[in-house]
Amino acid sequence: MSWVPWFFLFALAMKFWMEPRGYRLRLATLKLLLAAAALLAILVSYGSLKGVEPGISLLVVLVALKVLESHTAREFQVMVLMGWVLCLCGFFLSQDFEMAVSLLTAFALLLVALIQFHRGSSPGAFWPPLGTTCKILLQAAPLVVLLFVLFPRIDTGLRFDFRANRSANTGFSDRLSPGSVVALANSSDIAFRAEFPGRTTTPPGSMYWRGAVMWHCDGLEWRAPYVPVSLSGLARQSPTGNTIRQRITLAPHGARWMFALDRPFEAPPGAILARGDYLWSVQTIRKARRYEVVSSPAPAGKELTPGERREALEVPPWISPAVRELAQSWTTQTSNPRAIVNSALQFFQSGFRYSLSPGEYRKNDLEQFLFHRRIGFCEHYAASFATLMRLAGIPARVVVGYLGGEYNDLGHFFLVRQADTHAWCEVWLPERGWTRVDPTTAVAPGRASLDLTSFLERGIASGQMEGRRGAFVTKLARSALFTDVRLVLETLSYEWDTRLLAFDADVQEVFLDSIGLANRGSLILIIEILIVAFALLVIYFAWMQLRTRSRADRIKALYERFCRKAARLGVRRDPWEGPSDFSSRAALLLPNESKRIREISNTYIALRYAPEPAGVALDKFAREVSAFAAHR
Repeated sequence: MSWVPWFFLFALAMKFWMEPRGYRLRLATLKLLLAAAALLAILVSYGSLKGVEPGISLLVVLVALKVLESHTAREFQVMVLMGWVLCLCGFFLSQDFEMAVSLLTAFALLLVALIQFHRGSSPGAFWPPLGTTCKILLQAAPLVVLLFVLFPRIDTGLRFDFRANRSANTGFSDRLSPGSVVALANSSDIAFRAEFPGRTTTPPGSMYWRGAVMWHCDGLEWRAPYVPVSLSGLARQSPTGNTIRQRITLAPHGARWMFALDRPFEAPPGAILARGDYLWSVQTIRKARRYEVVSSPAPAGKELTPGERREALEVPPWISPAVRELAQSWTTQTSNPRAIVNSALQFFQSGFRYSLSPGEYRKNDLEQFLFHRRIGFCEHYAASFATLMRLAGIPARVVVGYLGGEYNDLGHFFLVRQADTHAWCEVWLPERGWTRVDPTTAVAPGRASLDLTSFLERGIASGQMEGRRGAFVTKLARSALFTDVRLVLETLSYEWDTRLLAFDADVQEVFLDSIGLANRGSLILIIEILIVAFALLVIYFAWMQLRTRSRADRIKALYERFCRKAARLGVRRDPWEGPSDFSSRAALLLPNESKRIREISNTYIALRYAPEPAGVALDKFAREVSAFAAHR
């Protein structure tokens, strides 16, 4: 819930206001009332206290109340620990790159606060704790990398999602209804990313990413089969023409839809090629999935069974006479299916408008859409066109997927967002088989060659469409700097997904085999990792001891050199004389060097008894000793 982080920030602001004035949450009754109110607010917001999101939200609210109560040093340390727990909880909600960077930053700042707390506050003391934090994180990095690469995987990857089914956010279900696609026009969520291995240029033509094929017609509403029928046992022709190989990284969406360019010819492992030539995952996709698939632009077969023809011509009985007369007017002019399709496209080219806000339609508003309002989005045009084709005696079906995608020049991949969701038609032509016809392009000709965002921006620039954002925001989004930064972030996010989150058990097995550690068993591998980790820690502590001792030896050697120089000037240090007493006596006997003697003595005391001598102070000490009595 959006109010939860705002409440946490409000509690922090209140704490900064209360602490200098000595205020804090003291009354136990008030604490109980606030906790009960927080519990009730979470219950009302989510409708339940079960689940990861309600649990984490409740934890955030309780931590915010704890911030208002805390006052002692022990409570501050508890707050830092609870902050680290919240950082861990953040990964339960999302493992995206942006979230990982944010949580790492929060984790590091909490560590900075803890180090500063133990050092004691002083003006301008932010940078030393920050430097110490960076050192700690860098020292821990090798051990983290070792455990990440070698520790046996229990699950198939690092991306997981404990939240409820997210299929409603993808725009895909087994039903296409008016408004189901246009609702995603403003969504910037990533659907998938696609590469084309072995190709130096983008695929020719428009990129129609096939997702599901819908056969059941109910006017403006269409539905796919509940259980897809696999094509594995059916005779199919070999692909003709050029084939296109794609490597797709699919974002988790909680359903079984998979996507490929029109049309996939073979299913990747863990999926089936369903009737209608679309991919269907055997298991629900709850984590990022990476697969390769080969598509052929030409239809895979040209045979239409009597049962499929009957199914592809069914229309609901309630279709109005006006709609039926429209379809029959085309068939009376010609019996050629191609000519009928062209007549229908010409009908849509006159008087129809493409809009992100077409208003509300119901499934039986087909006549209202075709003859009166004449405004809609891609799902309205695809559903109505396919219905009209069936009324004209041409087998038709609706295909739902994505259209286009934004190319990333830096990462060399296409980024397809939820806003690129699209619906189109396929009609059966005797000489070609199932043939794609996109009626939306008759109304918005440039849509097929651009992703939705680029198409809308071009329409706004030409004055044909109204902008969804302000002029300043639009100008900023088009700026070169903003575009470059966005491309860099998208590339880093893609590498994060494919290199780190995709490092599952299979990838780890291949890696271990390449370094000769395969087939050793999980227990043996864990023992070996612990041995290596222990060895690294021993080496690190030995190196730190050696480094500290060498610095201490250098400090001692420099001070002895200073004492020898003072002895040559007539001031010899007694064995029992401490550095402070010797400094006072030498300053009295050598008044011309008294200032330098005191600086050398003070620096020596600070370095000699410091837990970790600073490199800058040690270099300064060496210069002072060298300059002492240099002219004599």
